[in-house]
Amino acid sequence: MKFLKLLNHIKIVPRWIIFSFDMAVAVLAFLIAFVIYHNFNPTFFSDSNFAIDFLTCLTVTALSFFIFKLFSGIVRYTSAIDSIRILSTVLFTLVMLFVVKLFFVIFQLDPILPSNLIILYSLFLFTSLITYRTSIKIFFQYTKSTRRSRKNVIVYGAGDLGIAVKRTFEHDLRADKAILAYIDDDEGKIGKSIDGLKIYRSSELPKIINKLAIDELIIASYSINPENKNEVIEMCLEHDVNVLTLPPIKKIMNGDLSPNQIQKIKIEDLLERPSIKISNENILGQLEGKRILVTGAAGSIGSEISKQLGKYNPQMIILCDQAESPLHNLQLDLQDLYKNQVYHSFIADVKNENRMRLLFETFKPHYVYHAAAYKHVPMMENHPIEGVRTNVLGTFTLANLAVEFKVQKFVFVSTDKAVNPTNVMGATKRIAEIYVQSLNTNLELSNIQSHTKFITTRFGNVLGSNGSVIPRFKDQIDKGGPLTVTHPDITRYFMTIPEACQLVIEAGSMGNGGEIFVFDMGKSVKIVDLAVKMIKLSGHIPYQEIDIKFTGLRPGEKLYEELLNDLENTMPTHHEKIMIAKVRENDFGIVKRYMQDLFVAVNTQNNNNIVRQMKQIVPEFKSQNSIYEQLDLEEVKVD
Repeated sequence: MKFLKLLNHIKIVPRWIIFSFDMAVAVLAFLIAFVIYHNFNPTFFSDSNFAIDFLTCLTVTALSFFIFKLFSGIVRYTSAIDSIRILSTVLFTLVMLFVVKLFFVIFQLDPILPSNLIILYSLFLFTSLITYRTSIKIFFQYTKSTRRSRKNVIVYGAGDLGIAVKRTFEHDLRADKAILAYIDDDEGKIGKSIDGLKIYRSSELPKIINKLAIDELIIASYSINPENKNEVIEMCLEHDVNVLTLPPIKKIMNGDLSPNQIQKIKIEDLLERPSIKISNENILGQLEGKRILVTGAAGSIGSEISKQLGKYNPQMIILCDQAESPLHNLQLDLQDLYKNQVYHSFIADVKNENRMRLLFETFKPHYVYHAAAYKHVPMMENHPIEGVRTNVLGTFTLANLAVEFKVQKFVFVSTDKAVNPTNVMGATKRIAEIYVQSLNTNLELSNIQSHTKFITTRFGNVLGSNGSVIPRFKDQIDKGGPLTVTHPDITRYFMTIPEACQLVIEAGSMGNGGEIFVFDMGKSVKIVDLAVKMIKLSGHIPYQEIDIKFTGLRPGEKLYEELLNDLENTMPTHHEKIMIAKVRENDFGIVKRYMQDLFVAVNTQNNNNIVRQMKQIVPEFKSQNSIYEQLDLEEVKVD
C-alpha cells in the first residue's frame, strides 16, 4: 500500500525517459517480428543482415519519434488522440522503411529489410506502443482507485461535457473522485458504454446509488429538462448523495475545465424552470436608439434590468441610485459586458423632485424602468414614514415628471405583496400602483394623442435578491446554523432574477398603458422545505448537524402570498407567463386628493396617522401581526 501511495506522488518524468522506453519497445517489437519472420530459427541472429536490418529499423523509428514528438505526451494520461499520434508515427515509419528499401533497389545494392519483415515490425510496433502506454494508464488509475477516501461518482449527461468531466478527474492525481457510470435521458444512449462505463436511465438512479455506493452526482449537461433534473436532484437528496454542477459554458468552451470549477449545486438551480422565450425583435424595435432610465439600478432587480437592456442597443442607459459604491461597480461591470454601450451613472434619491427634474431635463429619457423601492417588510412596518416617502412619493414624483417630459413608457416594478396587503410595504406599493394606473386613465380621457403609457408589473420573491431568504439561509449554514424560519407553514413564490427581469422588459414592450401585468410564478414553495433542501445541498443533515428553528411571523408577514385579490381576475396575453390583471378603476381626482392627504400625514411624523390614511386609500389593507391592527377596528370612512 505504501508503494501505491508513492506511485501516486510520482511527478511527470523527463521526455528522454519516455523516449528511452519507446525505443526499448521498438527493439522488442523488432525482435519479435524478426523471430516470427524466420520461423523462430535462432541462427539468423548471427547473420550480418540482422545487424543492418536492426540498425536501419531503429534509426528510422527514432527519426519518426522525433518528428511526431511521441515522447511529449504524458503516458499515464494516454487518450484516443495519443493513439492517433502513435498510428501516424508508425505509418510514417512504415513508409520511410519502404523508401529506404526502394533506394537500395534503385542503386542495385544488397537488398535489406524484406517487405514482410517491415509489415510485421510495423504491426508489432503499433501494438506494443499502445499496449504499454495503456497498461501504465490503467495501472495509475488502479493505484488511484485504491485510496480509501475516494468518492464514487456518477455523471448526469453522457455527452461531450460528461466525457470532459471524466477526463478531468483522470488527469488530476489529487482528485478523490472515481467516475463509475453515466445516466442520461436519451434513449439512444441507454445501455451503451463510454470508456467502459455503462450509461443508465436517469429513472434508475436509486437502484444505481445502492448498487455502486454512489457518493456524488455531477450534472454535466446544459440541455437537461428542468423537471427531469429536479427529479434526479430530489432522488439524490433522499439518498444523501451530494450534487455538483459545472460552471457556465463560457468558462469551459476552451477546454479549461478543472476540478475546482465543479461546485455544489445551488438552490437556484433546483428551483429552475424552463427557459423563457421573449419577442426580442419587438423589444429591439422599441428600445433601439432610445435613452432609458433605470431607477434603483444598483439593486438586484435594477442591475439585472440594466444588464438585459444592453443587448437591445439603446442610445444610452441612465443608471440612477443613491448607493454610490454599488452604482459605480455596476457601471464598470456593464461597461465590460457591453463595451460599445453608453452608460451614465446618476446619484440621486427618487423622492428628491429637484434632483430628479435635473435628470429628466438633462437626459430626456424615452423609457423609464422604476425599480427603486424599500422592500423589507419588517423594516417598513417599523418605519412607515420612509416607506411612504420612497415607495409612494418617489413613484408620484417620477410619474409626474415622466408626463411632463413626454416619456414614452413608464414601467413600474411592483410586488405580489401589494395584493390584499397585510403590511406597510405592500400597501405603499399598492398605492403607487393605484396612482400610476389612474394617472394613465386620466391621460387617456384627456384625448392627448401622444402621452406617457404607464405599465405595472407584479411578481413575487426573486431568488438571491437583496434581503431575500436565500442569502440569509446561506449565511446561517456557513455559521453552522440554526436556520430560522418564521412559521412551519409559510409559503412563497420564487422566480430567478434574470427570469423576472426578462418578463418585466417583455411586459413593458407589450403594454399599451394602464395594465397591471402578473407573472406566472409557478408553484408556491414552503420555506421550511427550502431550508431542508439547502442544508442537504450543503452536505449536512437537517435537524441533526444543522437545526431549523421557528421564530414566529414577523410584523406584517402573512403565511401565503397572492398575485390577485378577490375582486380581480386575469386576461391572457400572447406570452404564456404574462397575464393582465383586471382591477377596479380609480378616479384620478379622488386618488390625487388622497395622495396629498397622505403626504400631509407624512409631514406630521405620526405613524398611526400615516397608516390610517393608507388604509383609506387601500380598503383591503388589513394589518397582520402588527401594532396597526388596532386601526382596522376603527370605522374607516371612504369617500
